[in-house]
Amino acid sequence: MSQSLPQSTLEAAGSPPAGTDRSVEAYRWMVLARVFEDKIAALYRAGKIVGGVYLGRGQEAFSASLGMQLDRARGDVFCGLIRDQAGRMAFGEPLIDSARTYLGSAEGPMRGRDGNIHRGRPSKGMPAMISHLGAMIPVVNGMLMALRHRKAQGVAGGVTIGDGGTSTGAFHEALNQAAVEKLPLVLAVANNQYAYSTPVSEQFACDDLADRAAGYGVRGYSIDGTDLDACLSAFTEAIARARAGEGPQMVVGKLLRLAGHGEHDDARYIPESKRSEPHGGDCLALARAKILAEGRAGAEAVAEIEKSAQERVEEAVARAQSEPAPNPYRESWHALATKHLSEGTTEV
Repeated sequence: MSQSLPQSTLEAAGSPPAGTDRSVEAYRWMVLARVFEDKIAALYRAGKIVGGVYLGRGQEAFSASLGMQLDRARGDVFCGLIRDQAGRMAFGEPLIDSARTYLGSAEGPMRGRDGNIHRGRPSKGMPAMISHLGAMIPVVNGMLMALRHRKAQGVAGGVTIGDGGTSTGAFHEALNQAAVEKLPLVLAVANNQYAYSTPVSEQFACDDLADRAAGYGVRGYSIDGTDLDACLSAFTEAIARARAGEGPQMVVGKLLRLAGHGEHDDARYIPESKRSEPHGGDCLALARAKILAEGRAGAEAVAEIEKSAQERVEEAVARAQSEPAPNPYRESWHALATKHLSEGTTEV
């Protein structure tokens, strides 16, 4: 890990005021994401969801720590991928947007017209994701360059990717571009140890993915992605450095995907022994235990966070299920960015 920045600079990155425990705030987003995705997985198995379901189980600490420390109000950009439910919501994506997209509601951000993970609100700093791994990095680069041309000051852009995505050409080209342009990019690489079913031993030869950062003149961080405090600390520093004009920052979190590639995949290729290895634990359980053990929140407060998440998820899913699907005979198939369509979209 690189040397820490002065505290005044870190506070300028958007850290909560003194006395606010960031780990409890992050835990709240982690729980909400886990409860929601468990519900979505159950609906998928019941045949209530068309398409695939891809869970972020085991990646919530890494995801939430980035999303909650970016600031949409100051013009920051965040592009979360398929396992970033926690980070998306922490950045400002309404839970109802997620529910509506998975359940095909015409009231959702994509009007029920796109795949259930391809959602976003570009006008709110959240571009809709592209399934081709690596391709979202140049999109965020472009958004950051546009903000630069508009004379925006102190903004940052976060984008996430998995270990498999670092093998794509788009990853390397975009990281090089960001470095040359000194863009305020924070690239989060969730090394969840498998690119679908391909283990990291067959993906790259370097000892650590963070080693790749140096080849592009980018600062790299290698952390335990199951340790919430480590994730919060690394992204605090990375965002502060990006805002301060130090160029792209690449944070690699080592963790284990605690599910198959998608709910259609039983993950039989992942040996059970992986769970007992370093970085193989459940970040949610680890965060809960640490918060309670260190007295950052009491048992009643933690129970209330978990109860509230259940209630919010049930309410959002029930609402989305009650809404109509798009009518293919009446739907306007113009791009959603078309003026008359975008103006007619209901913002939640």
